[in-house]
Amino acid sequence: MTAITGKIGITKRPGELGVHSLSTFKMIVPDLAVADNFYRAFGLDVREEGDTLGLYTFGSDHRWGVIGEGPQKRMSAISFAAFEEDFEPMKRRIEGMGIRLMDAPAGFESNGIWFRDPNDFLVEIKVAEKTSPNAKVDFGAMDGSKPGNTIGSWGRAKKPEVRPLRFAHMLMFVANVPQSIEFYARVLGMRLSDRTGDIIAFMHGIHGSDHHMIAFVTANGRRPGLHHLSWDMGSINGIGLGAMQMADRGFQKGWGLGRHVLGSNYFHYMQDPWGSWSEYSADIDYIGLDHDWEAKDQPPEDGIYVWGPELPKDFLHNYEADQYDTPG
Repeated sequence: MTAITGKIGITKRPGELGVHSLSTFKMIVPDLAVADNFYRAFGLDVREEGDTLGLYTFGSDHRWGVIGEGPQKRMSAISFAAFEEDFEPMKRRIEGMGIRLMDAPAGFESNGIWFRDPNDFLVEIKVAEKTSPNAKVDFGAMDGSKPGNTIGSWGRAKKPEVRPLRFAHMLMFVANVPQSIEFYARVLGMRLSDRTGDIIAFMHGIHGSDHHMIAFVTANGRRPGLHHLSWDMGSINGIGLGAMQMADRGFQKGWGLGRHVLGSNYFHYMQDPWGSWSEYSADIDYIGLDHDWEAKDQPPEDGIYVWGPELPKDFLHNYEADQYDTPG
């Protein structure tokens, strides 16, 4: 077992077991070269790692994502991180629930435990550093405030490269939203932040995290899959520059600028080559480890956004399921 101990300034909610971070994801896509092009344009540090791509944010050695190649696009695995002292108690609790633990899949180096959730997503809990924030992330101008009598922006040719600060959360199409809420609360120790009936729900970590590190939206009877991956930008300027950077590099289809109700974050989504979305995000709500957030059942009109452009007709279309529904 790799020893990961608490760092200065990192505390945990006493007396409760639960994951503290969404650490890593692994996704399979049909063409690694296409993935490389998209995520480099998006502003990530994409590294070739054997027969996979590693997704990093610049200035950090934490690998947020692993992209492998296969016949159909799918989310292959979702890894959550726990504190070292919580790992064995969580393992015993999970085994006591009768959940079947699995060996690490071929090609994974892991000190964690593996199992499948009700949607057949492969889930890992491992000992690893806390990557979810310990306080609300700073929000403001991308380059700081400008005094009077100075130019506050850049020329188009001199605008900076966009680089997300960190991976923030994911939204998954699931077979049953209430069942997913129950499982992730009971097994992973997460808590419900907000929901809209049985349509969509958002969950946070108990040791201090954004309003959500994972969220679930109904798959409406179709196969579960990925809706979007979200990346924190720290500012509206960063979001806007990201959208322009993607457009400059040939990725035109997106949705934004807007602001969500649930989570409150500003957003601009870009559609990836497989129909899922990657979100530039900023100023999401934060839930501290010493705060008991009151989860509310919000009306359907608040499930998506408070302001922004008209929702694309296919924004909630599960393209990942199309691959399996099409005879081939």
